[in-house]
Amino acid sequence: MTNHPITPPLKLVQQWIEKYGNSEDPHWQTYECDIATQAARWGADQELEACCGFIGCTHSVTWSSKLRAARRPKPPSLKKQALIELGDVYNRNKIDDTTYDTIRCALEMLPE
Repeated sequence: MTNHPITPPLKLVQQWIEKYGNSEDPHWQTYECDIATQAARWGADQELEACCGFIGCTHSVTWSSKLRAARRPKPPSLKKQALIELGDVYNRNKIDDTTYDTIRCALEMLPE
């Protein structure tokens, strides 16, 4: 499954799968989740462009640019994702303090 802020919650996707399809087929489940994600993104893009168009006509192009920048979610950087995963592993006591600190420090030194 894609990792994107607009991806529908897995619980909701599971409800759709149970309602409309064969939830026993893992390939079908991934396929449906990807379609739902793309549909959500498309709908969000349509709404955002309509709002930006309206604001651009009534106010200024600067405001529509600011709206687009504020409302278009950006996926976390690979560095941010790695730090989150590292924290999860650490919180489950899968690595010791020294290893955690070494990896965390190395990740934090990397550029975004």
